[in-house]
Amino acid sequence: MLQKLETLKDVQKSGVVAVVRGATKEEAYKASKACIEGGVKAIELTFTAPHADEIIGDLVEDYKDDKDVVIGAGTVLDPATARLAIIAGAKFVVSPSFSKDVAKLCNLYAIPYMPGCMTPREVQDALSYGSDIVKIFPGSVVGQGMVSALQGPFPQVNIMPTGGVSLENMKEWFDKGVIVVGAGGNLVGPAAKGDFAQVKKNAEAYHAEILKIRE
Repeated sequence: MLQKLETLKDVQKSGVVAVVRGATKEEAYKASKACIEGGVKAIELTFTAPHADEIIGDLVEDYKDDKDVVIGAGTVLDPATARLAIIAGAKFVVSPSFSKDVAKLCNLYAIPYMPGCMTPREVQDALSYGSDIVKIFPGSVVGQGMVSALQGPFPQVNIMPTGGVSLENMKEWFDKGVIVVGAGGNLVGPAAKGDFAQVKKNAEAYHAEILKIRE
């Protein structure tokens, strides 16, 4: 259980979780490395990327000596995929929606599970099944007002919005009370064109903004 708490601490410390997809294994791998080199050290490597488990394993090996880097798996839809991710070395698991079966498996292995939720019912289910961080998704649809609305009946909930989070509105999300944000296309989008240098620059900007927010 101490491992789980350490992972949660590392994710929160990063402030930003880079949601990395990719049309190829190489694209997803290089995009992840660019984010880490730019200072965004929490990576959600999604299982929409080819050979996602291999990429996770490679990244875990590459950064095994960097205690600030935390590699997780995203777009995990079922227990089989969750187990594959965990075996590969993923330290946390993220889903676009809540799954009781995935929650149970992650709890079994003391791996933080961050399911996507859109309604109070889904948030309550996620909390009941041990989710320490709830992903509000898509953030662009539910809006920032959802954060304070949820914190009324669920003052204990830790929220990570994903979808619609940008460098420009990130502070607004934190002002509402979220503990970490997930950033996808706005952060890693240039990777689709092979511009990993720009991904690194974007990551540097996100990291600088986090430091500014926390001053």
